[in-house]
Amino acid sequence: MNEQNYVQNIQNINKVLKINVCQSLSQTPRKIFAIFILNIKKKKKEGFYIEHHLEMGRKLLAAGQLAEALSHYHSAVEGDSKNYLTYYKRAAVFLAMGKSKSALPDLTRAIQLKPDFLAARLQRGNILMKQGNTQEAREDFEAVVRFTALGFPFHLLILHFIKHTMRCSFDFVQISPWDPESRELRADCYIRMGDPQKAIQDLTPTTRLRNDNRAAFLKLSMLHYSLGEHHESLNHIRECLKLDQDDKECFSHYKQVKKLSKQLDVAEELIQEDRYQEAIDKYESVMKTEPSVQFYTNLAKERICFCLVKVKLALEAIDVCSEAHQRDPRNANVLRDRAEAYILNQEYEKAVQDYQEAREFDGDSNDIREGLERAQKLLKISRKRDYYKILGVNRNANKQEIIKAYRKLAQQWHPDNFQSEAEKKEAEKKFIDIASAKEVLTDPEMRQKFDAGEDPLDPENQQGGGGGGHGGHGWPFHFNPFESGSFHFKFQYN
Repeated sequence: MNEQNYVQNIQNINKVLKINVCQSLSQTPRKIFAIFILNIKKKKKEGFYIEHHLEMGRKLLAAGQLAEALSHYHSAVEGDSKNYLTYYKRAAVFLAMGKSKSALPDLTRAIQLKPDFLAARLQRGNILMKQGNTQEAREDFEAVVRFTALGFPFHLLILHFIKHTMRCSFDFVQISPWDPESRELRADCYIRMGDPQKAIQDLTPTTRLRNDNRAAFLKLSMLHYSLGEHHESLNHIRECLKLDQDDKECFSHYKQVKKLSKQLDVAEELIQEDRYQEAIDKYESVMKTEPSVQFYTNLAKERICFCLVKVKLALEAIDVCSEAHQRDPRNANVLRDRAEAYILNQEYEKAVQDYQEAREFDGDSNDIREGLERAQKLLKISRKRDYYKILGVNRNANKQEIIKAYRKLAQQWHPDNFQSEAEKKEAEKKFIDIASAKEVLTDPEMRQKFDAGEDPLDPENQQGGGGGGHGGHGWPFHFNPFESGSFHFKFQYN
């Protein structure tokens, strides 16, 4: 130490002790004493700063500013590595931040410095239990029982708690949520019990609790696949391949899921584009790609049923929809589509029955409610007169088919073809029905009303309630098939 530093140190000591130590000490002892006093001062200063950091850490922790609090506790630990409380308080911040793994070494150090520090032992035991380290957790809990001054019931509670969680795997997961092995075991139990959703809930966290958990990703993918959740299945199997692109099991399953998922997506795109026949072909391919999982076969049958209704193939639609209904009796969509197929086939009572049953399973659907109302109207009209039946055409018949049927029947039932007065009256009645059917079904607006369950020639549906409907024996919309028009008939009599 040079003379200038020495003098400065003596001055510092004098300021601290407020005496002139140089007056009573020889030079060599003065040097030793100066160093001693400076060390005291340094320790006091360090102690002040440690307390400052601890206090700031406490305030910031209470204010929820965890990162800032942690910074102060780091400084406190660096300043005094022998203080068990600094480690414990820093562990508390880690726990508040959800970083239990980081808290564990601090709790362990606090216990090493003070073995009877029960709060740290309880915290560490809790973390170890959640991680599935049951034996180490038990040692901490038993240490608490030995050290604690609490009564016998508390001891009994802890010991019972440990024994119970060792025995019951389902409750054990509640206590050890960070133990992947416990979750995987319970997931297997759920699978055997036929509850794949709960198995998925247990397996999902294990993909993060293990660094390389390809087995969990594969199992999750298979579970989602079996539930029909092919997009989720594809996401999980891709995660498996990210960990190891050469994993044979994952790659094999990936190819299957990718192929099926692509077919399903394309089929739905085709439906959105009104390309129903192509969609039918694609769903047929789906059933060939995955014949073993019932969900996909049921889905394919349901969507083929829908497409057949859209292309107005009534009989085929009824067959496929009926098969889909047998597979999934509570599927409201299948019942709705079969009801529409029955309407196409003019089986209105069956359509009403299907819509009523569909409403039981999906009472909030506007489509089903409106469909039921329409089917009931059509049933009511059919009991009066059904223009499609009068002409003998299907509900999807085009205008040319309707006109052709009309000409044939008009020629057959023209009143001039009959001799007796009674026959003429009967023929006239039929001829009026034939003409009315032609008038309604060849007019797009009237046909749309009729298909919606409303008879445009019914006097009750006309404004003012009047008009020359069939009930009034007049001609609809001033149309008289016996007068001039676009159709002329020549009849020859033998």
